[in-house]
Amino acid sequence: SFPDPRLAAMESFAPRTETPAPAPRKVDDAARCELHRRLIGSLDLSTVGTRSDIELRAEIRHAAEELCRQSNQLMNSAEREALVSEVMDETFGLGPLEQLLRDPTISDILINGPKTIFCERRGRLEKSDVTFASEDHLLQIIQRIVSRVGRRVDATSPMVDARLADGSRVNAIIPPLALDGSLVSIRRFPDRPLKADDLIAKKSVAAEMIEFLAAAVRSRLNVLISGGTGSGKTTLLNMLSGYIPDHERIATIEDAAELRLQQSHVVRMETRPPNVEGQGAVTCRDLARNALRMRPDRLVVGESRGPEALDMLQAMNTGHDGSMTTLHANDTRDAVSRLEMMVGMAGFDLPIWVIRRQIASAVHLVVQAARLTGGTRKVMKISEITGMEGENITMHDLFVFRQTGLNAEGIATGSFVSTGIRPHCLEHIESMGIRLSPGLFDRRTLVTC
Repeated sequence: SFPDPRLAAMESFAPRTETPAPAPRKVDDAARCELHRRLIGSLDLSTVGTRSDIELRAEIRHAAEELCRQSNQLMNSAEREALVSEVMDETFGLGPLEQLLRDPTISDILINGPKTIFCERRGRLEKSDVTFASEDHLLQIIQRIVSRVGRRVDATSPMVDARLADGSRVNAIIPPLALDGSLVSIRRFPDRPLKADDLIAKKSVAAEMIEFLAAAVRSRLNVLISGGTGSGKTTLLNMLSGYIPDHERIATIEDAAELRLQQSHVVRMETRPPNVEGQGAVTCRDLARNALRMRPDRLVVGESRGPEALDMLQAMNTGHDGSMTTLHANDTRDAVSRLEMMVGMAGFDLPIWVIRRQIASAVHLVVQAARLTGGTRKVMKISEITGMEGENITMHDLFVFRQTGLNAEGIATGSFVSTGIRPHCLEHIESMGIRLSPGLFDRRTLVTC
């Protein structure tokens, strides 16, 4: 018998239901950890230094596929590649941190225990999905970081300052001081040091201010950069150091080396904490005093925090013109007061008028940096120290950023302004053969942002 054509037509218009192909079964966390452990155990770590990254990844990928086949775990190519990256990061890098360090938009990584990590992107904090397996895992990564730069962290020394290979600054505190798990703060720096054009494009500073600061550095004026935490002091110091002539010998002193000077003749020194017996510490002041015997043309101290400020002032007053340092302060005038206090910490019973006279004769310019609402960073003031009036240091502002409000995104807005004051150091700058633009110091608004 022949089929009814009407029935065939109805079947042709009927919706077809096809059985979908079974999706690859994903690996649960326990199975992934077991695969991870077995994969690391299967590698021949003795030959790591003789092979390229491509060869290592190929071997790990092949081993991952073999282990998945043996353990009956079905993984698609994306999952397998993720497992390979995890093993590479855990074996040769900093574990889960590598994923964050590869993101160029992240400027700060803040770890509050193994399961809570915050990142700063474009001035705003956000919680990350990246976590550590346990507190022991986090401690292992911290030990890996500090051991690479000759530091240690343990129950007897639970706080440490260190740095990553790219110069990023690391601070870590472990239990028992950290109550809810180890605390790690990583201040990242861009792969390429920011230049003046970058800061001008970001409206962190006006072009006229850069012109004056560049002339000040070239003419060997002593510059003090002040600001709060995360305000961009080190970035500004790195940028200004680019105007130092290449033929000069520069000595840098830091607690954790993060300056990246571009000159060819740079002598870099880093402090050393005490050993397990509490001996062998080398302080910033020790290095500053020794640096003066090394025939430097300029001395650059990454950050003045204590009695080394006195040695810095003595260097500025004894032929090492053009030296620079940073310190924490909320204003240029507060910076001078903090400098007085740090000099007093040196242990010498000096009258206050002697300290102030030393500061007035040593420091020429104070540059204030700040981080404003919304995460933007600005050069708030450039102030000149003009001398003494009685027992007080006199200074005036040359350039100022005046905040006027917030925009729709909650970011601070305002204008860079020239105050109209002609600096006393202008005669010295011109005597060094440097000519500034006419009208540079006229009272006017430079940039509105």
